[in-house]
Amino acid sequence: MLSTAVTPPPSTLADAVDRTIAPSAAEVDRTGAFPRADVEALAGAGALGLLSATDVGGSGGSLADVAETVERVARADASAAMVLLMHYSAVSVIEAHGPDDVRRSVAAGEHLSTLAFSERGSRSHFWAPGSTAAETGGRIRLDAAKSWVTSAGEADSYVWSSLPVSAEGPMTLWLVPAGTPGVDVAGEFDGFGLRGNASRPMAADGALLEASARLGDDGAGLDIALATALPTFLVGNAAVSLGLMEALVAEAAGHLTSTRLEHLGQTLAEQPTSRLVFAALRTRVDVTRAFLADTLAALGGGREDATLRVLQVKTVSAEAAADVADGVMRLCGGAAFRKELGIERRFRDALAARVMAPTTESLHDFVGRATLGLPLFGSA
Repeated sequence: MLSTAVTPPPSTLADAVDRTIAPSAAEVDRTGAFPRADVEALAGAGALGLLSATDVGGSGGSLADVAETVERVARADASAAMVLLMHYSAVSVIEAHGPDDVRRSVAAGEHLSTLAFSERGSRSHFWAPGSTAAETGGRIRLDAAKSWVTSAGEADSYVWSSLPVSAEGPMTLWLVPAGTPGVDVAGEFDGFGLRGNASRPMAADGALLEASARLGDDGAGLDIALATALPTFLVGNAAVSLGLMEALVAEAAGHLTSTRLEHLGQTLAEQPTSRLVFAALRTRVDVTRAFLADTLAALGGGREDATLRVLQVKTVSAEAAADVADGVMRLCGGAAFRKELGIERRFRDALAARVMAPTTESLHDFVGRATLGLPLFGSA
């Protein structure tokens, strides 16, 4: 669905952010429109192929590169950053198990993908799909009711979860091309925050795929997701939260240093109470950055605590972002309540990570299970 650019594409990520994403962020939020121009700009800057291997023309980037990229985009617009992050999460699966033609298209910036995991029946428990896949006449029939699919109706493909066809295991993954008959957007999205990410429900009603659309072995989908998509999503989601926090404290610093109490002849920054509050917020951001850096170091160095850090990093960052957003709103007072500073938009965007699957509560349960010697998934 990516179109040919009619203007010279940006040559760098900074160009895409400064020339396209940042200037359109407020309008994307106001209208709730999918940021198609932002995606085109990111494609022109080579960002869509960041995780693609060099042998298919991509950048061969790492999770650290993902974190740096989505943080930079999130500072300007978290909606665009979330679209990009869900693309990377899907591409991590496609790179490991997808066909070469799709991999090359992604690497060339011609293909946007996303995950289609969450379902109405299992809510935020993405590891428990209720949708089915059945063999019929040599093809695979999909029936599903997906609840939250970022870039729904906008992506070129969907990494789709279902119950296995016949094997043991909790789920199987499929690469579902856009426009597959029987696969449709099943509702609209008018969200409190992240308003431009087109996170809409989708349905499959007797949609037919070739058997070759399967990503990995039948029944192995959860293991594949845990090894590829989940680390990418959790680390990248933490980086989105960090980008939002950096933007919020930058707005707060600008407000404190430029706003004066004329009767005292001082700026707000010269007030001790304001400085103390700002310092605490700045420190919370820096602590979050250090935790994300440690998570990436654990993954890069193969440390024993790498899995634990991955399970912790989203909730650490999500809760910090919500707290920092609330703190900046309080610190900047009525000025922050108005839309022109961009603080209230980022306040709304920052709250999404708490309830985005896997939620803070689910991740806390995973961390408890992992550290107490219990199975990660279970009924107890």
